[in-house]
Amino acid sequence: MDLSDIPRKPRAESIVPMINVVFLLLIFFLMTSQIAPPEPFLVEVPQAQSEQEAESDAVLYIDATGTLSFDGVTGAAALDQLTAIAATTTTLTVKADGRLEANLLAVTLGDLTRAGFSDVALVVTPR
Repeated sequence: MDLSDIPRKPRAESIVPMINVVFLLLIFFLMTSQIAPPEPFLVEVPQAQSEQEAESDAVLYIDATGTLSFDGVTGAAALDQLTAIAATTTTLTVKADGRLEANLLAVTLGDLTRAGFSDVALVVTPR
């Protein structure tokens, strides 16, 4: 009678540590990336000859009817919220629809000046 141990197959290497590393990397990139919020409405920006990029964290959206949207708030509440942040930043980026009438844009720019913004950049597409 043979009482010796049965020869066993060598154990394969586990893939679990590699899966753990991949998931940790995925979580790291998801937590450190900055996901841009969607635009509140479709805005077709006007065309112009400009080479300079607008640099601002605060973006005001204006549709073709003159409706304002800022940080998820629309209408007069958006202007109130802009007035509240005007003390911390003086630069504002405006994405206005190309079909917006000039007089409505002029009124909005006057409101932004009274709110405390001294530097307003209008986003345009190059020709």
